[in-house]
Amino acid sequence: MSHEILHDPARPVARWLSGRRFAGLPAPEGDLAPPRLSFEFFPPRTEALETQLWSCIRRLERLAPRFVSVTYGAGGSTQARTHATVSRILHETALVPAAHLTCVGATREEIDAVARRYWADGVRHIVALRGDAPEGLAPVAAGEGYADAAALVAGLARVAPFEITVAAYPETHPRAASPVADLDHLKRKLDLGATRAITQYFFDTEVYFRFLDRCLKAGITAPIVPGILPVSNFAQAARFSALCGASIPPWLGRMFEGLDDDAETRRMVAAVIAAEQVRLLQANGVDEFHFYTLNRADLTYAIAHILGVRPVAPAASA
Repeated sequence: MSHEILHDPARPVARWLSGRRFAGLPAPEGDLAPPRLSFEFFPPRTEALETQLWSCIRRLERLAPRFVSVTYGAGGSTQARTHATVSRILHETALVPAAHLTCVGATREEIDAVARRYWADGVRHIVALRGDAPEGLAPVAAGEGYADAAALVAGLARVAPFEITVAAYPETHPRAASPVADLDHLKRKLDLGATRAITQYFFDTEVYFRFLDRCLKAGITAPIVPGILPVSNFAQAARFSALCGASIPPWLGRMFEGLDDDAETRRMVAAVIAAEQVRLLQANGVDEFHFYTLNRADLTYAIAHILGVRPVAPAASA
């Protein structure tokens, strides 16, 4: 067939057949185990947000995640609300809670006391983070606090035999001296006792895989679980990303153009984008995901379904 015929705008079938063909993502095999999931929540500030959170928790509980984490403000700014949420999850659901704990703006004694309280209450999993100090938070005197998340991991290991999760930054932490220094810090956290890392969210899948390559070359073999943020509010995601160093691909902004006043379409677009991301990761062998839920269940539940995760029937009462 001639070049002229292939590119004749009046002959669309010929034109459509002239380009490169792409195969679809493979469908999950019937005997392939669904991936393991974990979810992140934040402690509510109002009664209305409390209701929203617990609606989210109850719906996602049916998916039997490996654990659910609850965020914690730097300097203990949400300590009471975080502890109340974690305690309620522990005692009123079948979920395994992981309590976030930050070390910036607090002394070792204060942090150790929080950790001991969690252990006494039955919490066995901590997400150990340095945290970003909010404006106006008084600094802790040199030598009185944990200097960074690696020191916090070591300190928690002395308090009790917690399971410890830490953070990883595929695009490098904004305050890291260099990508190499950031990777060295991650390895130190894992070597000191953390069992896994959860990544900052990302939108370019190749960013994550390049990061895994670097981790493996650095001798890191622990799970580096991808953090997934389903985006339904692009402006809000762009603000978050500017603060945490996560890049926004140009195509992502184009996906949400003209939808500022159309929440329903934004949710559908968000589901398509996140589903394509997780399916591509799954097709490349990733079998564990952590979702930043923003205390909303709908997108996370739908994406989990696409990944092959199904609700677990409640246990029959005796």
